[in-house]
Amino acid sequence: MNYILFDSDVRTSLLPFTYTKPVADIRVGILTIREKWENRLKLTTSTITEDYLGDKYPMVEMAENVLINASFLPSDDLVEKIKQLSINEAIFKGDEVIAFFTLEAQEEVDFSVYTQIEYDEELIRIKNTWDIFSKNAKAIQQDFELLTADRKSQPIPDSVQTIHPENIFIEEGATVLFSSLNASDGPIYIGKDAEIMENCSVRGPFAMCEQSTLKMGAKIYGATTIGPFSKVGGEVNNSVIFGYSSKGHDGFLGNSVLGEWCNLGADTNNSNLKNNYAPVRLWSYKTGGFAKTGLQFCGLMMGDHSKCGINTMFNTGTVIGVSANLFGTGFPRNFVPSFSWGGAAGFTTYQLPKVFEVAAIVMERRNIEFDEKEQNILEHVFKETKQYRNY
Repeated sequence: MNYILFDSDVRTSLLPFTYTKPVADIRVGILTIREKWENRLKLTTSTITEDYLGDKYPMVEMAENVLINASFLPSDDLVEKIKQLSINEAIFKGDEVIAFFTLEAQEEVDFSVYTQIEYDEELIRIKNTWDIFSKNAKAIQQDFELLTADRKSQPIPDSVQTIHPENIFIEEGATVLFSSLNASDGPIYIGKDAEIMENCSVRGPFAMCEQSTLKMGAKIYGATTIGPFSKVGGEVNNSVIFGYSSKGHDGFLGNSVLGEWCNLGADTNNSNLKNNYAPVRLWSYKTGGFAKTGLQFCGLMMGDHSKCGINTMFNTGTVIGVSANLFGTGFPRNFVPSFSWGGAAGFTTYQLPKVFEVAAIVMERRNIEFDEKEQNILEHVFKETKQYRNY
């Protein structure tokens, strides 16, 4: 069977993260959504997404295809029901399609001709940017159970203080030195070749992915995920870092999501609670205004390739687009468009030649080529987001 993950209508609500990747490649919990599905299906998947992302994330269509809504996280029960689908059958949860079996991969489907199967069990769905951190605890727990089933952790070093060590899993090659790991409130997963330096304090649920680093004296509260090849220091609470990003120094990051190839300068801090304790509103690309999150705690959403200088301060509920570069004193506005250069004192446009130059250098440090596919994606996003830049 050929399985295709499609973006669905939540794609706009998940901007700026989905400017540079399909919904399926968002990380929540330990794994990306695609990795969760492929792990359970035991097969690779392809993608229906925006045309300009197609070269990097191509769709593979065969004679028989099952299309899966990538905003839903899989469970073993759901995967079994998807595997049992016949032609022109679809699984729904309420008004939302989860998956359907078709002979053609179509963007517009007439479900009135399908046999509709209602799915009643609880599922995690990522519909908004803030779902990524607010549903991260459950996602970590699911991925932990999936990845560690019938496996044995590497030994926990004697120098490490632990609470509930049975909820701690250390992959091969990982290093943990003179730190404390408290898995009372959720599991702690330390990925292959990851490193926790001396004197770190970690509370679960917590996930470190492959070759990520927790720097000396870091304080980490759950539910937090540090994606692969990322470096993190200071204080972090209930945040998700997709991968290849750095928050290497002191400063607070809370109830936030950082994309790939981001960097936070030393002593960068974000507010995650308004002074009047009111629910946080967050910029919505879908409505072109600020949307109600229903959350009292909500911090920073930063798209891929964006960076900020030392001592940057972010207001509660700030959205930063793709490849923005922020610096200077004061608080930047709550919505900073993609390819902005500046800060509270004002912005200019971060021009593409410089964007490409920096991206190539940054990615080369992780032995990844900034190739034509990556360049074309950023060039498209630059044009698409011009409407938000009035400078």
